[in-house]
Amino acid sequence: MDAGDNALAAVGVDAEDERLYRDLLRHPRTTLPELAEHTGRTAVALRRALSRLEALGLVSRMAGRPARFLATRPDVAVAALISRREEGLAQARLASIALLAETPSTQNQSPEELVEVVRGQAAVVQRFTQLQQTAAEELLVLDRPPYASDPGEQNAEEIDRLARGVVVRGIYDVSALEVPGKLRLAQEAVAAGEQARISPQVPMKLAIADRACAMLPLSTTESAHADSAVIVHASMLVDALVALFEVLWRAALPLPSGSPAGGGDASPDPELFTLLAAGLKDEAVARQLGVSLRTVHRRVSELMELLGARTRFQAGLLAARRGWGDPA
Repeated sequence: MDAGDNALAAVGVDAEDERLYRDLLRHPRTTLPELAEHTGRTAVALRRALSRLEALGLVSRMAGRPARFLATRPDVAVAALISRREEGLAQARLASIALLAETPSTQNQSPEELVEVVRGQAAVVQRFTQLQQTAAEELLVLDRPPYASDPGEQNAEEIDRLARGVVVRGIYDVSALEVPGKLRLAQEAVAAGEQARISPQVPMKLAIADRACAMLPLSTTESAHADSAVIVHASMLVDALVALFEVLWRAALPLPSGSPAGGGDASPDPELFTLLAAGLKDEAVARQLGVSLRTVHRRVSELMELLGARTRFQAGLLAARRGWGDPA
């Protein structure tokens, strides 16, 4: 680790104080004049910094004259600071719940208080992250381009929510799966516990946390960047958005899991049939499966022959009716 790194910033230690702590680790039982010589800082500045470090439990003052200072073992000191910070966060969470009592009920709120407008790509990303973090039981997501964040990177916050037992259901529009690598990331999320489906008719991007707060794009133009959004708090509008999600969910197809379904009637190519039924073009299918266009054509022909289908779409629907590739 570089000596200039402020590695302890997360537990409330600023960069200058951390450098002093590191100096004491290298030079234990050091006096104030010796510290001044090592660090080039004045005695007044050192006394203030040492007081802060002592308050944090990172430094102790040895008995005797002249006073000598000793750095606490990093593993012990930092563990204590982390524990203290976690207790503070837990208290803040409880305080936030208590503060709800001071918030007007939705029946008494005016319409403008139920809607929050977010502008700017960075602000949209931050607000979506916060929305996910507030989900304690359920997160419902409609996924389609455009994206405010890099679509080639996994949604780490969602994976964390899944690990905490939050139910996550996502419906991916066909256009989302045309983004290179998107299917793989979606399958990784499914492996982590996400329930995912595909639909050719996802009308917009949407995220709903605990059926109490929803986030959707402000712009209605397909080519616009995801640089503005609307946050809707608990209201009949959120209820309507939940109902829309449930309608789309029932009509969507299961996302291919990446491995054949169990049973005697397993699909020879579960990913292929789902992508076909969802409406992806052969070129997009080839990109998602990582194979050549010729291979896709061959597999489609084999699938159509196996099912007795006359068209690609019919082959996908027939395979879906057999339940091939259903991760459930």
